[in-house]
Amino acid sequence: MLRSTNLLALPDVDCDKAYAMQLSFEETLLKNQTIFFQVALLYIASCGERCIRVHTAAAPVVADLGAMYRLDDTFAIVSLLCRLGSLFTLTNKLEDARNSLQLKIVKTLREYRNLYAVRHQFGARMIYLESLKFLYLYRLAVSKSVPLKGGYADAQLDERCTAGFFMMALPVKKLLKLLYPNLIRIDEFLLKPSAQTDDFKNTMNRLPLVAESLDLRGLYIYDDGFYFVIWFGRMLSPDIAGNLLRPDFAAELSRVMLSRHDNEMSRMLMGILKKLRESNPSYYQLSYLVR
Repeated sequence: MLRSTNLLALPDVDCDKAYAMQLSFEETLLKNQTIFFQVALLYIASCGERCIRVHTAAAPVVADLGAMYRLDDTFAIVSLLCRLGSLFTLTNKLEDARNSLQLKIVKTLREYRNLYAVRHQFGARMIYLESLKFLYLYRLAVSKSVPLKGGYADAQLDERCTAGFFMMALPVKKLLKLLYPNLIRIDEFLLKPSAQTDDFKNTMNRLPLVAESLDLRGLYIYDDGFYFVIWFGRMLSPDIAGNLLRPDFAAELSRVMLSRHDNEMSRMLMGILKKLRESNPSYYQLSYLVR
């Protein structure tokens, strides 16, 4: 809860939470190349003792706009925009929240273009830094996320509030995975005669989240950090589906709970899910089957 411009009161904070701040610089000249941020955390330890922990961080600053673009941190920018968008929905329309994010991206592009368009004569082409190439993808992902997508009837209010809370408190790495989840094809790996579960992460290939990535003959895992959605293609080999589902082979998948069966393919799939869960021990991802 925000008590004032410099005081944030939280009932509970763990290592899987992160919060963002916006600071404004009111002076006209930068006299130093480094600025320091200091945050004091007042908390009560498990033994009942009140403690103060002080965190100090140094950050470089530049007066040149071009240098600022070259030193940008795209993922930190996405994290901040995502939190601002979620916060904006509390007092404004969803469409206004999406438009505000789009305007920020457009302004970023325009300012960078104004720096170099005349010098290099790019004409009508869009120009941007290599480090910013994912910024626009994640902006689209934020607009399609549960807190901001569609209209008020496109998602339950409780669902929007829950998703908005997670997005405003997740660390950057987990937030990016929630916005743009992993899509992994696994049927080809399961069919390898000498495949080992330990080799999966070395050979895992993330696919773009587009319809062209899905093959009706394939088996995929969609992992957003909170759930596993296992997609069975309608033309998936009956041998694979039978080994993984056994008695529930012909049942409606939404009613099937994935479990280990007495065959190598099933054990390998459960081992893959275990490996993926170990990479994110904060949450236990339940598996949902779809076709």
